[in-house]
Amino acid sequence: MYRTSYVSRMASVNAQRWPDPTSTLPLLWRTKERPSRGSGLTIDAIVGAAVAIADADGLDAVTMRSVAERLGVGAMSLYTHVPGKGELHALMLDHVFADALDGLATQGTWRDRLGSIARLDRDRYLGHPWLLELPVARPAFGPNITAKYERDLTALEGTGLTAAELNAAVMTLTSFVYGAARFQSRARADERTGRTEAQFWQAHEPYLHLVLDIERFPNARKVAEEAGRDAGADADHDFSFEFGLEQFLSGLEGLIDRRGTA
Repeated sequence: MYRTSYVSRMASVNAQRWPDPTSTLPLLWRTKERPSRGSGLTIDAIVGAAVAIADADGLDAVTMRSVAERLGVGAMSLYTHVPGKGELHALMLDHVFADALDGLATQGTWRDRLGSIARLDRDRYLGHPWLLELPVARPAFGPNITAKYERDLTALEGTGLTAAELNAAVMTLTSFVYGAARFQSRARADERTGRTEAQFWQAHEPYLHLVLDIERFPNARKVAEEAGRDAGADADHDFSFEFGLEQFLSGLEGLIDRRGTA
């Protein structure tokens, strides 16, 4: 039941779209922020409260009422600054990428830079798991999201990739990091509710010899048995993340090297 509910929820989330840019961009860039009337209420204060609630209790806990209660104001006063939940989510997303100009795009080789960026972004998702519940495609380009995109492209400066290839490389890495973080975040959530990696394999172990016939599924049997011995969700996902990241960087390096010798 839980897994069915989660899959249905994720399908619903991925089907969602961000609000029209005409309603979000002025908020993100603060070009039309209305002055508060004695309450001290600002977009930054609203977003900060919303992020704090989401970090503590998840995205579902973020409502105009809960944010207003945290700020000690009436819920209707928030609508003067933020017209709806969709716009608030866009502001929250942009807010947590405020570290996008941290110098990573200019340190070390391009492989060093992309590796550091990937790990930072993975840790961001794990630190704010509610990000994984937001619509995936085409967020509005707020100042911090734009800075992240510029930073990621800058990390590949001097590699000889075309503009289209630069964009494709950044989008491929972004997709990989998102997927890896999503799997690890779900594993962590399971462990917090009492279903550890070790317990998962212990529950399945009695049936492995029955369902994973050694002649029909030799590789699956071997991997499952080793996973049961070395159970540890974070360690397993960390290894998979670093393995995937290394393969991506090596593949990209091959293309860049071929361009350099062409």
